[in-house]
Amino acid sequence: MVEVHPRSVTFHPPAQAKFLVGDFTDWDRKPIPLDGPLTLEFPAGAYIEYAFLDANREPFPDPDNPHKAQNPWWSYPRAIELPGFRFTTPHQPSRPVEVHRHRLESKAFGSTRRYYVFNPQEPAQSTLYVHDGVAYYRTARLAEVAQGLLELGEIRPVRIVFLEPEDRRREYWFSPIYEQHVLNEVIPAVEAHYGPTPERGLLGASLGGLVSCWLALRHPGVFQKVATQSACLTAAPDGGDSYHDPEWLTEQYLAADTLPLRFYCETGQIEWLLAPNRRFAAMLADKGYPHAYLERPSGHNWMTWRQGLAPALQYLFAN
Repeated sequence: MVEVHPRSVTFHPPAQAKFLVGDFTDWDRKPIPLDGPLTLEFPAGAYIEYAFLDANREPFPDPDNPHKAQNPWWSYPRAIELPGFRFTTPHQPSRPVEVHRHRLESKAFGSTRRYYVFNPQEPAQSTLYVHDGVAYYRTARLAEVAQGLLELGEIRPVRIVFLEPEDRRREYWFSPIYEQHVLNEVIPAVEAHYGPTPERGLLGASLGGLVSCWLALRHPGVFQKVATQSACLTAAPDGGDSYHDPEWLTEQYLAADTLPLRFYCETGQIEWLLAPNRRFAAMLADKGYPHAYLERPSGHNWMTWRQGLAPALQYLFAN
């Protein structure tokens, strides 16, 4: 059971609960031992996802909280909304949105890969390549957000290509094979089928945000727009620890000339990536990049990221 207060939550653990985890503990990285009720303070209007661990450190949901988190990968997180939390539902499109599935025989990976494409009825002026595509398509419903904004006249027509990894950690961690796959296989296939557009962009959350920034740094002539959500900027090519690696990519941007890129960056205030994303945004400001940076009173989760989709599209692809 939980008691929700204006700026805090009191967790009353069930008998088998030995630890509390959530975005505020980096999930299983810093579990909080429990020996009775526990009160934690959070930002005003916060959205919080949490779970309990048993004596074997196996996660399980709060049996007294039926509010399931919007998590496409785990079934046990439960959600809490502090007073003042608001989720603004994006404008719903007036007609069903069609997303087409494609298969590609990848020489880079030596396997069949899949991707999905939302192509607006109006001639697309931009193409946005989205990492973790199935979650953005099905959980975040990004195509519907884009179509709704297009109907309101708030963005220009944007084609969205949803890329789905097989091993996201291996592929998104500075992988030259994934780089080759996107540049030499996916983009030519999409443009051969749907036609080229004057500009291209990248979008991703967590490691997807990392690979978006990395690809843009390496290929600013190919990509001009970048949107990141809780980008995992604690990563280095020779590392492997997404919690403690140096902020290598930020240093690469700092050392390089300012590139013709435009950024939209968001992060949650209840996650370990808050400070690295603040430093990346400060670097963008120091280097003179056109950018927008926003923090939300939530964590490393899809509620945080869903709220950022319309603002990201509006900033990067304003009509």
